[in-house]
Amino acid sequence: MESRGVFRPVVRLVGLAACATLAIASLFGSLCCAAAEDGRAPALVLKGHTADLAGAEFSPDGSKVVTGSSDTTARIWDAATGATLAVLAGHDEGVRSAAFSPDGKRIVTASRDGSARIWDVATGNERQTLAGHDGMLEYAAFSPDGRKVVTASRDKQAIVWNAADGTIIAKLAGHTRPVMRAAFSPDGSRIVTASTDKTARIWGAATGAATATLSGHKRMVLGAAFSPDGSKVVTAGSDEIAGIWDAKSGARLVTLQGHERGVLHAAFNSEGTRVVTASSDRTARVWDAKTGELLLTLPGHGRPVMDAEFSPDGNYVVTGSHDRNARIWDAQTGALLATLPAGSEVQSAVFSPDGKRIVTASFDGIARVWDVTRESAAQSRR
Repeated sequence: MESRGVFRPVVRLVGLAACATLAIASLFGSLCCAAAEDGRAPALVLKGHTADLAGAEFSPDGSKVVTGSSDTTARIWDAATGATLAVLAGHDEGVRSAAFSPDGKRIVTASRDGSARIWDVATGNERQTLAGHDGMLEYAAFSPDGRKVVTASRDKQAIVWNAADGTIIAKLAGHTRPVMRAAFSPDGSRIVTASTDKTARIWGAATGAATATLSGHKRMVLGAAFSPDGSKVVTAGSDEIAGIWDAKSGARLVTLQGHERGVLHAAFNSEGTRVVTASSDRTARVWDAKTGELLLTLPGHGRPVMDAEFSPDGNYVVTGSHDRNARIWDAQTGALLATLPAGSEVQSAVFSPDGKRIVTASFDGIARVWDVTRESAAQSRR
């Protein structure tokens, strides 16, 4: 998590044409050709940023991709052709996150410049500047109804904003160290925040009142998210554990213990029955959300696993690692289905809403879109 924002240039070779023209670089050329021939080349290469990417995600209808970069911009891309649809320019420092609204008509960006901005997807024009934090932002997200935005900042607080006019609805003050993540509950009535002060907290989204403090981690809490039904929260801690908590009382229900280094990310599946965790120990793991039983260990990455997500139907897991690869796994058996060579350190890897594609975001400033069916079939042939 702390390593985001480091740009590491790499040799970029894409497709058979690059292999043919760069015969002098025989090693890289042969690797590139092999990737294209066995189906491991991405379906789309989204190239245009000039610095590392913080992340990428699909629009709710899957027709577009948004990327956020340390080059101070976000970009909107056509998910079918790879064409740049808009460059969202206006921040003074790097963009830490970029997310669509639930209706796909707006994007919110969070920046190191201490502001968040709301943009019109159709025109690329800025609608609102959300200014009120005293430190850099780590994250911003819309509420499920699209009427609010929550921002998480290194100034030790989160803020809830009116997405229509940019006014402040509530300040979530109480953390004693930077707030790394903030997320709405599925019904939009509550917000969970994760902080390096070793706690997560739950707040009323309308009032800003704290309703529960999730205490028990021994080191930084790097992420937190509600279960699909809103009854539980999962937290990811740098103390090598993830926790599952009662979202009403704040009581810890289950401790997910087994990683050998910090947990960087944790997410529920769509049914709320399982959790996947990503860790600096180079593995991802799948757990039973009720009992805490370790169901699967997904080994093989050579460096920290930064992201891990279930597919919408729960049948697959995608992982993204700083070993420059993403991987697709069978979520029932743990079998490796495909390895996706993503060019540089992978910061995020997520499925499209229909589960048929994956977009990866890398430190080389490039996002890549992959066809899940094709990649899985190519792996089975090898």
